[in-house]
Amino acid sequence: MSNSKSHHTRLNPLKFAMWIGMGSIMMMFASLTSAYLVRRAGGNWLEFSIPTVFYYSTLVLLVSSLCLHVGYSSYKKRNIPLYQGGLIAAFVLGCVFLVLQYQGWNELFSIGVDLKGNPSGSFLYVITGIHGLHILGGLAALVVSIINAFTLKKFTEKRKTNFELTLQYWHFVDILWVYLLVFLLMSR
Repeated sequence: MSNSKSHHTRLNPLKFAMWIGMGSIMMMFASLTSAYLVRRAGGNWLEFSIPTVFYYSTLVLLVSSLCLHVGYSSYKKRNIPLYQGGLIAAFVLGCVFLVLQYQGWNELFSIGVDLKGNPSGSFLYVITGIHGLHILGGLAALVVSIINAFTLKKFTEKRKTNFELTLQYWHFVDILWVYLLVFLLMSR
C-alpha cells in the first residue's frame, strides 16, 4: 500500500457565493415567468409583438460575451492590449444593450403598452427591467475589471479569479436574457 496523499481541491468561496447568487436569480426569474403564464391564462391579456430591437439587443449582448471571453483568454496568455480591448468592448456593448432595451420600451409605449395598463405589458416591463438591473450590476463589475486591467502590475491568481467571476456572471446574464426572450416569444 502506498502512502499517497489524497488531493482535495477547495472550491473558491467567492465562486460558490456567486453560484448561489445566480441560483437565486434563476429562481426569481422562474417565479416571474411562472406568474406570467398563470396570469396570462386568467384572461384579459393584451397580445402584442416583441419589439424588433430586442433581437438586435440580444445579438449585441452575445457579442459582448464573446468579447469578454476573448479578453479573458488574452489575460491568460498575457496579451495585455487584447485583454484590455476585450473588456472595453464588452462594457461598451453592454451599454448598447441597455440603450436598445430602452428603445424597445419606447416602441412598446408608443403602441399603448405601458406599465400600468394591461398585465401583459406590466410583466414585460418588470421582467426586462429586472434583467436590466442585473446587466447594470455586470457593468459595474466590468468597470472594476477595466480599472484592474489598466493598473495591472502583476498577473496574480486573485486577479484571475476576480476576472473569472465577472466572466461567469456576464455569461450568466447573457444566457438569462436569451431564455427570457425565447420564453416571451413562445408564450405569445
